[in-house]
Amino acid sequence: MTIMDEPCDRINKYYRHMKSLDSIAEDFYHAFYKKEWLGDTSSMNNLTIAEAYEVQDLVAKKRIEKGEYVVGYKVGCTSNAIQDQFGIDDPINGRLFQPHILDSKATIDYSNYVNCAIEPEMVFKIGKNLKGVGLSDEELINSIAYVSPGIELHNFKFWVEPPTIQELICSGGIHAGLIVGEQKVDPRKLLFKDELFSVYKDGNLVTSALSSEIMGGPIHSLRWLVTFLTKKEKTLKKDSLVIPGSPVELVNIDQDTELKVVIDKVGSLTTRMEKLEI
Repeated sequence: MTIMDEPCDRINKYYRHMKSLDSIAEDFYHAFYKKEWLGDTSSMNNLTIAEAYEVQDLVAKKRIEKGEYVVGYKVGCTSNAIQDQFGIDDPINGRLFQPHILDSKATIDYSNYVNCAIEPEMVFKIGKNLKGVGLSDEELINSIAYVSPGIELHNFKFWVEPPTIQELICSGGIHAGLIVGEQKVDPRKLLFKDELFSVYKDGNLVTSALSSEIMGGPIHSLRWLVTFLTKKEKTLKKDSLVIPGSPVELVNIDQDTELKVVIDKVGSLTTRMEKLEI
């Protein structure tokens, strides 16, 4: 190989690399809309964490080209139990898209999701641009315009067994949608550590936990997200929605139910989950 050949070889390797990542992204794009996996499941096993985020970026690009648009971010893997399961030290993040942000009056057809599951969420409406590493609690709280109760919807399906953190990142945290309640609470009225999250099915409590289980509190999760974006030379923009993670496990929805989420000092959100007749 000559000196002139070396740059060409690096360029060819780069394009082969990007073609491989784009192929994986196409598989996730297809799986999100068609609820089936057509790709080579072994292709994800060799991805680095950075490459998994590259795939997520490519999936987002494809969805935007389809006509969707990004309205914010989610943070996942915020509890010690989940982090231990995947052998990681950090949470992950994914994007929130319209038209998959729903209001509290929506009736959800759970059969539209692959192994439908939900999590209760605080929903932050960001009131100003945020950028920086290690921002203080005061800076972060003052940046939140208001907090609403929410229900995150998931396609709780891993196409590769056993599940990997790479697949979780590629899929955007298996995120499928978000229902946002009507309440809009001043963040300065919250402690972001002892608010109890509770989930009810048909009036029966199925799980509950304190917000401190979210990385010590949801503000720590928001700080991590802003730091992550800043290191990628990105800004968390004003008017973005952020869901900082849930303190409880995923709750499966496999039959018609009235689902209710209650978050102390934030409010409640009730929605009907049904398998609608075609």
